[in-house]
Amino acid sequence: MRQKALPYLLLAPATLFLCVFFLYPFLLVAWESITRNGVVTLDNFRTMGGHWKFPLTFWNTLALAGVVVPVQLALALAMASIVSNMNRGRSAVLYIFAIPLGISDLAAGLIWLAIFEQSGFLNSWLSMLGVTERPIMFLGYQSTLSLFAAVAIAEIWRATAIMMVILVAGMGLIPKEYGEAAEVFGAGPWKRFTRVTLPLLRPSLQTALILRVILAFEVFAVVAALAGNNFPVLMGETYHWQFALRDRGVAAAFAMVILGISIAFTVMLLYLLRVPREARI
Repeated sequence: MRQKALPYLLLAPATLFLCVFFLYPFLLVAWESITRNGVVTLDNFRTMGGHWKFPLTFWNTLALAGVVVPVQLALALAMASIVSNMNRGRSAVLYIFAIPLGISDLAAGLIWLAIFEQSGFLNSWLSMLGVTERPIMFLGYQSTLSLFAAVAIAEIWRATAIMMVILVAGMGLIPKEYGEAAEVFGAGPWKRFTRVTLPLLRPSLQTALILRVILAFEVFAVVAALAGNNFPVLMGETYHWQFALRDRGVAAAFAMVILGISIAFTVMLLYLLRVPREARI
């Protein structure tokens, strides 16, 4: 009996932690989203959907995720391939690539604010090189495209390392014999990468993409530091309704929308990157 109960006892602390700090708060937020003054209603979702900023925040969030995540995936694959194929200096390069992991979201936003603001480093360099005669307003509310690009660049720099670390670990689990066998049969580097590495890397790709997509829909601090209210996103509006307007019900409705989008994209990625039954161990 003790041997049978041991696995459950070992899982009990983690299960208790998840229930107290994840499941219980989630149930509270879900209840807040469908109640108003103690009455079950959809008024919170109607207020959210009827607000003029909701379509803008929704599409801004999707557009940002749609640009950032594919670029980060390509960069993470390239960085992971470089690290995995190195014999000397591998650890040093990996540490350099992973530096942004040690920087908080807000700090990363402030770093790029110092670069893109009107008196920042970028304008100083452009003026020094004689490219511009006066500072360019990269983060102005009228410069929607440059504002979007600044947020996307900052987010790509900040979070690509998360995917890179997962992919480096996945590539380390791929037996070298597969690549050597493909090379013997005449496969070049690109074909070995697309025909050998990527298929065997599917579980790691699945994990990295799911984690990154979920975090992309929750982006907040970088946007707040660089754009403020000029580039509204779903998480920013959740914060605004919760703390500025003090309407917990509508804030909870925004949170449930973010959760719904995250679940939908997670299911899609699980389906698209599913591991064939014959490849499972």
